[in-house]
Amino acid sequence: MACGPGGNLFGRVLGYVLNEILVQVLANNRTFQRFAVRTNKSLENLSSKAKEVREELSEQWRNSRGNDDHFRQ
Repeated sequence: MACGPGGNLFGRVLGYVLNEILVQVLANNRTFQRFAVRTNKSLENLSSKAKEVREELSEQWRNSRGNDDHFRQ
């Protein structure tokens, strides 16, 4: 069963309308807003921790490479 170009247009319009409704409902939902804020803070904290660990490991790697180079001389 083939859909013509009109069927595709209807699907796009329906998807757009449903998306707009969903966005409006979530934007006005206090529970969702609290969830979004908590999730954002958690991701920021996780990202910050990952950066700290990456910098710490990088420093440890540089220090260990420096000690290896010292022993090779």
